[in-house]
Amino acid sequence: MELKDIKAIIDLMKKNSITEFELEEKDSKLRLKRGISGGGQVVQSEDSVQYAAMPMPPVAVVSGIPVGAPMAASVANSGEIDIKSPMIGTFYRSPSPESAAYVEVGSEVGLESVVCIIEAMKVMNEIKAEVKGVVTQILVENGKPVEFGQPLFKVRPA
Repeated sequence: MELKDIKAIIDLMKKNSITEFELEEKDSKLRLKRGISGGGQVVQSEDSVQYAAMPMPPVAVVSGIPVGAPMAASVANSGEIDIKSPMIGTFYRSPSPESAAYVEVGSEVGLESVVCIIEAMKVMNEIKAEVKGVVTQILVENGKPVEFGQPLFKVRPA
């Protein structure tokens, strides 16, 4: 892996508030960690690079959601269900720019219905509704960055 690639990953981490990244290839390993302040230095040793930063306190809850809890849906006070982002990345409503959106307001969704794609590190991840109902709101604009746990859609349960 070239230094420019590592710098690009670090910039992406800063831009999307990612605190840890690890990549393992057949003959090398890359592990990057950032502190909350984003400060730190790059340390290289034996085919591995680590981004050493200020120590971070242990995190048990992220945005009020226990770590490891399913991110797909949570019930809002209005009785509608939020479909939330399971990762940090870029939100896309359709599989390609010229394709129709996966869902629109009023679309019926099932447990396995793909509702969007989130791109993370040039990997397109299909996000499924994991709930039955009708889409009542689309909360994110196409092509915009999303955070872990950020509501993407509101669904009225069926």
